[in-house]
Amino acid sequence: MQSESPRYWEDYEVGAKYPLGSTGFTADEIVDFARQFDPQSFHVDAEAAKGSLFGGLIASGWHVAAKLMRLFVDNYIDKRTALGSPGLDELRWLKPVRPGDTLTAWVECAAKVPSQSRPTLGVIHEHWTATNQKGELVMTAKGINMVRRRPA
Repeated sequence: MQSESPRYWEDYEVGAKYPLGSTGFTADEIVDFARQFDPQSFHVDAEAAKGSLFGGLIASGWHVAAKLMRLFVDNYIDKRTALGSPGLDELRWLKPVRPGDTLTAWVECAAKVPSQSRPTLGVIHEHWTATNQKGELVMTAKGINMVRRRPA
């Protein structure tokens, strides 16, 4: 979702929380993702998952992170000024995500640092949060994004 004017590094406010939206999980998509990327029994076999620590089918944490990344790209970054990311820190999966769950996510601007070596960009440090439909915290992460600075 792009606004008319680009959002530059200078426009991000430390402490501001930005909604990312919501996303749901079905049993079929949980199994499809896991078969390709994380084929552990509790992700791909509903019957076997009943006997697991989780007591039923759950989404791979990587699936959860991928769907939140989609929300992040669709609803937060400005594609005209976003320059990529060197990674995530402290990615945590706190509760299992099950078929039928809907996650709602936010990102908070935790800090901003101008680049010393590249004056045309700045770095945004973000805290990602996702809760399920019960309000339970299911995932957190600390993200780092490089963003174009406003032209002089």
